[in-house]
Formats: sequence, structure tokens, C-alpha cells
Amino acid sequence: MASLEDIQVRELNKRASGHAFEVILSPSTPDAKGEFPLSPLRKKETSLDEIKKKLEAAEERRKSQQAEVLKQLAEKREHEKEVIQKAIEEDCKFSKMVQEKLNQKMEANKENRTAQMAALNEKFKEKDKKLEEVRKNKEAMKEVEN
Repeated sequence: MASLEDIQVRELNKRASGHAFEVILSPSTPDAKGEFPLSPLRKKETSLDEIKKKLEAAEERRKSQQAEVLKQLAEKREHEKEVIQKAIEEDCKFSKMVQEKLNQKMEANKENRTAQMAALNEKFKEKDKKLEEVRKNKEAMKEVEN
């Protein structure tokens, strides 16, 4: 912890937004060394075994990463297959539904047509009966006149 004697405070130019100060800490002793060493740390020499181990570890990481990528690709392909299969099933369901609706409409049209034809036949039969009656009446009138 620095004491008050080790701290110097200087006031800088005053500003509209407030005051500015510079705080200077002096070393506790004149011989004090800085926190950083003067010479860089020496790297210890790596042996051939360490290099091989590092290369093997790197190879394992590469293989693991490659396996993960292949796994993800396989999962993606499987998902695509599922999506395509689902789309095909939906298309089949839609086609069946449309076919059923079309068959129902055709059946309804056929029934309506049959009903209309039956109604027309009935109407023609009634007209034939009336015509037959008129002929009978006409023949009966001719006989009565004769």
C-alpha cells in the first residue's frame, strides 16, 4: 500500500465539465525493481518425444473434428431425407383428398343427371298420357258424331 508521501497529485487545466488531476505514484524504495523481468524468460527446449506427443494430439484433434463434421453432415442428410419423405407423404395425402372430392362431385353430378333424366321421363310420360286421352276423346267425339 502506498503512503501519502509516495503519491503526488497535480492539477491539470480546468475544464467546463469539471477538474482534471494527474496522480503519480513513486516507487517505495529507490532500488525497487519493476514488476517485469529485464530479460525474457528462456523457453525450455522441447524433446523429440514431446514433439511427437504434440503431433499425435494434434492428429487426434483433427480426426475428432473431421469425425464431428462427418457426423453433422450425416445428420443433415438424414434430416433432408425426413423432410423430403414428409413432403412426399403430404403430397400423397393432398392428392388423395383432391381425388376423393372430385369423385364425390362426379357422383353427385351423376345422381343429379339421373334425377333430371327421371324427371324428364316422368314429364314425357304424363304428356303422352294426356295426348292419349285427347286422342281417345277425339275418337269418341267422332264416333258420337257419326
